[in-house]
Amino acid sequence: MSPMSIVNSITSAFVPIHREGYRFIAIFAGVTLVLFWMDMQALAWLGVVATAWCAYFFRDPERVTPQRAGLVISPADGCISAIEKVIPPPELDLEREPTTRISVFMNVFDVHVNRSPLDAKIAKITYISGVFLNAELDKASEDNERQAFTLELPDGGKLGVVQIAGLVARRIVKFVSEGERLAAGQRLGLIRFGSRVDVYLPKGANPLVAVGQCAIAGETVLADLTSPEGERLARKS
Repeated sequence: MSPMSIVNSITSAFVPIHREGYRFIAIFAGVTLVLFWMDMQALAWLGVVATAWCAYFFRDPERVTPQRAGLVISPADGCISAIEKVIPPPELDLEREPTTRISVFMNVFDVHVNRSPLDAKIAKITYISGVFLNAELDKASEDNERQAFTLELPDGGKLGVVQIAGLVARRIVKFVSEGERLAAGQRLGLIRFGSRVDVYLPKGANPLVAVGQCAIAGETVLADLTSPEGERLARKS
């Protein structure tokens, strides 16, 4: 079996792959082939592994999204790293009073295609340049490069979603535009190589997830805007 066929067989296991990843996979594969051609076997096989990881990183699986009105669906795959009351960042144009923020941390093995948490209209998109601290740090919400989406709900309320670049992330890509209407689970952007997504819930909404829980973009329910249920308690078992 040739090196290229090995790369093809490995990457085909991770389809569908988002088009944003094609050129990166091609670069990794090209370098790998050059290393094989130069008979640098050890490095070349590391290149095969790196190419497979690149394809795995850019995978874009289909998701089954709950459709009931009022459900706030996770915009990202990853671990719920924090749930806390904070003042929303000014770029979201939300009320300057404490609101619940749910943070979903994506490591380099998670799917990095982000999705809309509910049916809404994009009222505003704001890109903020910044540094590249570890996205798990609380100060990353204020200091890191980020892209903020202010979503207008059918009842006139607002919800905020912020993509935050991480320690190794160097590019936030958006797939949508201001004024566009989104469906719950619709792809809205991608962050390359490790990052975090924050969701700022409307006033009165309580989270239905817990810190440490794994979330699946487009599927896991973070909150229910129509439910009077209080914040859920959880424990590891």
